[in-house]
Amino acid sequence: MTTSAPVPAPVLVASDLDRTLIYSTAALGLRMPDAQAPRLLCVEVYESKPLSYVTETAAGLMGQLAAETCFVPTTTRTREQYHRIRLPIPTPRYAICANGGHLLVDGVSDPDWQARVADRLADECATLAEVRAHLVAAADPAWLLKERVAEDLFAYLVVERALLPDEWVKELAEWAQERGWTVSLQGRKLYAVPKPLTKSAAVREVARRTGAELTLAAGDSLLDADLLLAADQGWRPGHGELADTGWTAPTVTVLPEAGVAAGEEILRSFLRAAGPRPA
Repeated sequence: MTTSAPVPAPVLVASDLDRTLIYSTAALGLRMPDAQAPRLLCVEVYESKPLSYVTETAAGLMGQLAAETCFVPTTTRTREQYHRIRLPIPTPRYAICANGGHLLVDGVSDPDWQARVADRLADECATLAEVRAHLVAAADPAWLLKERVAEDLFAYLVVERALLPDEWVKELAEWAQERGWTVSLQGRKLYAVPKPLTKSAAVREVARRTGAELTLAAGDSLLDADLLLAADQGWRPGHGELADTGWTAPTVTVLPEAGVAAGEEILRSFLRAAGPRPA
């Protein structure tokens, strides 16, 4: 009697999306002559306008990655915002939204995971209502454009970045720290997120369910730091909040590329690190 060869454990690739794999027009960073600019594929439309892009080269690399690994989009976006994205790959089995607040399985949020997250937030940090009230009261109408709550889990402000005082952000971060929350400034959005609400926790759950023995990750913001630290190997681009603060770690590779070119290099790095898997 013959026995089949054992199936290798999957490689889990957990990647942030915005300014890591997909890029808005403002974030593309096309510094080459126009005639040498890469061809772009639109992957998101919002209010009938193209919003986010990848290069055609990145689209091909992403397809290869999705075929060879367990690829898990891992984003701070709400579920509604995530579902606007049309990546050039089959719909991933798993996706992580709301900074780990929702674990999607075949596009649907897992209710058991939601309950676990809710229990941790209730036990370990101040309430969303308290933090939101402080944000609204402390913000200056001179630079505040919008105030929003995401998935009843965290809050964010849309700001006029040039008018936003650095000292105000620092004071807010200190206030939030004392209450078990963290603050992250990404482009025109200033996030206030509970510390127990992490991408890494949701990724560890996906690794448990899939039996993955190798986890790779990429991200550009402070909200991605825990994800990068939890992975066996991580990458960050040469732009973004982590680059601005000089953040790094022993298992994290700092890429020199910035803008949409960094998205391509991150995908190449994933593929090289995943490598051929033994039978």
